[in-house]
Amino acid sequence: MNRDKRRLIFDRLRAAHPRPTTELEYSTPFQLLVAVILSAQSTDRGVNRVTRQLFPAAGTPEAIATLGEQGLVPYLKTIGLWANKARNVAATARIIMEQHGGEVPREREALEALPGVGRKTANVVLNTAFGEPTIAVDTHIFRVCNRTGIAPGRTVRAVEDRLLRVVEPEFRQDAHHWLILHGRYVCKARKPDCPGCLIADLCEFRRKTPTEPGSR
Repeated sequence: MNRDKRRLIFDRLRAAHPRPTTELEYSTPFQLLVAVILSAQSTDRGVNRVTRQLFPAAGTPEAIATLGEQGLVPYLKTIGLWANKARNVAATARIIMEQHGGEVPREREALEALPGVGRKTANVVLNTAFGEPTIAVDTHIFRVCNRTGIAPGRTVRAVEDRLLRVVEPEFRQDAHHWLILHGRYVCKARKPDCPGCLIADLCEFRRKTPTEPGSR
């Protein structure tokens, strides 16, 4: 895929969603961090149901640290991996209180040192909470980038590195939000909605789904 085609793709995605953001609900960088930790192998919708109950009761590092792992369990039991997530969120809150003055660190190394925080989670926090032009590659973005040809790669990190090379600076801040939304609602895993896709003519996927009989 060449630069001109890629630019047209992001121009169209931007026109469709001028101000994209995460679908996770949060009010502070710490709440975003917790929500992203909870989102591993869980839907944003499921996480939002949990945090709507959790954050009014304990929405700060101090409150979560006071609640502790066992206190978190009743809030998290409806999402996958809840036991590990309770442990990680409680430990992360304690570390933020003890080592970072109660504030979420803005450095990648410090973020990735927190329990339950990997590169993808750090990228989301750096981008969405702190406005850095990072690109968090999840399963949706990995699929979209390989399927369309925007930034193919064999691993999540390879796709991220390629995106950082080929996405022009004006698109980089919002790129991962556009790609996630596109993968979640249009370029779906089992049956991509190629007839309804706004970049279908630019996409290099060879096995596009056809328009169903009787549709317009």
